[in-house]
Amino acid sequence: MTKEEYKSFSGVYALMLTPFKEDLSVDYEVYKEYVEFQVATGVKHLFAICGTGEMAELTLDEREKLAKLTYEYAGGVPIVATANLEPSWFAQVEEVKRMSDTGVSGLVFVTKGMGNDPERQYTYLCELAQYTALPIFLYEFPGYKPSKMEASVYGRLVETGKFIGIKDTTSVMPTIKEKIAVQGDSNVLQANIPYLFEAYKAGARGVMATPTSCGAGLFQKMWDEFTSGDMKKAEETFYNIIMLDNAIDSGFNSSAKYLVNLQGVNMDPRNRHNTVLSPARLQSLRVYHDWAKANGQLS
Repeated sequence: MTKEEYKSFSGVYALMLTPFKEDLSVDYEVYKEYVEFQVATGVKHLFAICGTGEMAELTLDEREKLAKLTYEYAGGVPIVATANLEPSWFAQVEEVKRMSDTGVSGLVFVTKGMGNDPERQYTYLCELAQYTALPIFLYEFPGYKPSKMEASVYGRLVETGKFIGIKDTTSVMPTIKEKIAVQGDSNVLQANIPYLFEAYKAGARGVMATPTSCGAGLFQKMWDEFTSGDMKKAEETFYNIIMLDNAIDSGFNSSAKYLVNLQGVNMDPRNRHNTVLSPARLQSLRVYHDWAKANGQLS
């Protein structure tokens, strides 16, 4: 890949929630509406089939259908989707092939709990990458622990030319900077909100973070301000992102779903983790939304 092709995968990725009906089956009709809502925020990339979207609670058929619908309703916005969640090697190979055919622009590989065996982690990811022609992001998904990846392993994977970036979830600046130091033309994307501005200044090339599921426009605004060199405005927008992050922190992802609902998408807060938001929590989110809407932060 050329330097410009790597750069095209930098920036803000809006994480996609998965709406459910009362019987906890996937509500695909609401999902179509939600894809269009995310695109309307002006975000330049979508991350379908992610932790925020409860990917570990979905079947392969459900994940494949969601990826296809994202592609169908995204209006040309590039999409990446996780493709190695199945338990066995042969099932993962089949999953990679199926997800590669959904229309997405890139795949995401989770680190599969191999953080304590760097050489095995490296070999596993390289071997699985042979089954797709698409570029690949890496994801330190906390659902499979130990999930972290050493910077040295990331650097080696980047050198193969197949891996275009990583969603870093270490959430501490020293390890974020270690990956940035070896990223080359690839993209270290930040998942931690408190260190987002600091990570950008250190050289991170974008964000994949939970609040983008319900406030992606704020993140795109901050990224545009930062990349244009307006540090003052970027920092001011960052303060608003911090408030959004705190608003949805308790009861996530139901909190994010309810905030999406308040912005006009017919999404129920229910999830497959059986999270229930108290009346007081719902009122808190309503108050935050009203404030954010009045101040031009959310729709």
